[in-house]
Amino acid sequence: MAGKTDNLLAILRAQPVVPVLIVDDAKSAVLLARALVAGGLTAIEITMRTPAALDAVKAVAAEVEGANVGAGTILNARDFDAAVKAGSTFIVSPGATRGILDAAKGSDVPLLPGAATASEVMALREEGLEILKFFPAEQAGGAAYLKSVSSPLAGTLFCPTGGISLKNARDYLSLPNVVCVGGSWVAPKDLVAAGDWAGITTLAREAAALRG
Repeated sequence: MAGKTDNLLAILRAQPVVPVLIVDDAKSAVLLARALVAGGLTAIEITMRTPAALDAVKAVAAEVEGANVGAGTILNARDFDAAVKAGSTFIVSPGATRGILDAAKGSDVPLLPGAATASEVMALREEGLEILKFFPAEQAGGAAYLKSVSSPLAGTLFCPTGGISLKNARDYLSLPNVVCVGGSWVAPKDLVAAGDWAGITTLAREAAALRG
């Protein structure tokens, strides 16, 4: 478990923002991932919310140098296994089930499971998980909540996701128990639809500089 924790920590610490993407086709996913990596965001989460998501993970894993592609919105063990086979280097889930936790234990690929309460955090710590997704971040109490639990839940690191933007990202990144944040603002739908990869690279650079 320690090895997987170290691997996940290295991926997440590579940048302050992990792009959370919904993609409609594998070709655009490759171009999008290249634009994000060029801007300094190498860890990329492709959510399993479209029929093209798995193919997108495969394509990015195979074709985008420097990218660490993860699969998000994993809801069960079957999806976990499919995402790993597609080439995911990390797995993200909005919560945690017994099936997902068992799949994670049997895999070398690290899991970033979601938690929104102290009890959920404690339960996942008992499973040996030290890095968690705080989701939905803004709706579950925001940066103020994470600050309040930093002492009683010491030793747990979070990647807050949900309602985070350029305007409030630093509120989270300034906290000692936050390793990075997840956000979709670096790949807005209008720029993706227009194929404005240079514009997305600019947004990625801006996000990458948040901790600078």
